[in-house]
Amino acid sequence: MVNNPKWARGSNQYVKRARTGPDSRLEPALNLSQRRDEMLRVYKDTGITWSTFDVERIRPSDVERIRHRFRAQLPELIWNTAALEGNNFTLPEVKTLLEGITVGGKKLDDEEQVRALSDAYNRLDEMVGAGEFSLTKSVSDELHGLLAKHEAIESGSFRGEGAVTGGGAVHLASGGLVDGTPHGVGGETLRAYFDDLILYLETVEDPRQRALIYFASAVRRQFYFDGNKRTARLIMTGELMTSGFDVVSVPVARKLEFNQALDVLFSDDDATELLRFLGTCVLPE
Repeated sequence: MVNNPKWARGSNQYVKRARTGPDSRLEPALNLSQRRDEMLRVYKDTGITWSTFDVERIRPSDVERIRHRFRAQLPELIWNTAALEGNNFTLPEVKTLLEGITVGGKKLDDEEQVRALSDAYNRLDEMVGAGEFSLTKSVSDELHGLLAKHEAIESGSFRGEGAVTGGGAVHLASGGLVDGTPHGVGGETLRAYFDDLILYLETVEDPRQRALIYFASAVRRQFYFDGNKRTARLIMTGELMTSGFDVVSVPVARKLEFNQALDVLFSDDDATELLRFLGTCVLPE
């Protein structure tokens, strides 16, 4: 694998290939051995497996209209994202902070997290508007560098690419610890996994499925020391917006469902529950 693959491209430049993966309607003639081989290939490419999941609630629209809705919902998007991480800012307090007014009585860490998320979400909007967004490591690293600059041991780079090694272990919401994916020398293993994921996503025709599968795989791989769900959420959002679909937003009111689906993902490498859950997390009309 090379670190800057020439095949990385924007959402509107995917080469149409035969659709594959666990979510496809396999021909009846396929026997169990062939199905097993297909599942193993997909698992090798993405690090996860899944069964069918519905994305029809994620509505198509004009990109500029989607960006307008995105900006209008930005305080709530940021608040939900921060609250899912345990941030104690309320929605009115997030709105106040984004207006440039300091909110008293709050931890500096929480304030910095909200400001960093705002920087990352606004940069994503700029990328989509300028046609600069693509499913590439460079875009992911830039967004991670913004949102995790106050938190991650090393922001803007995969685990193992800098001076610090290790990381990637995940504490389950239900208790217990799942070991992280080894990053390899200089992060080479994680870069290879990322390349395999993007190559697989080129075979997924529906941008909504492509975006959600990216989220699940990137979260499971734990490419970064911290901020993996937030970064994957931004990439998922960018892929949806660029492709002409409304964004997916996990509301903090559904935190329990989200955490339960994540526990299954990390414990069993099965993304079915998470993908089905994400497909229902649409913005109101």
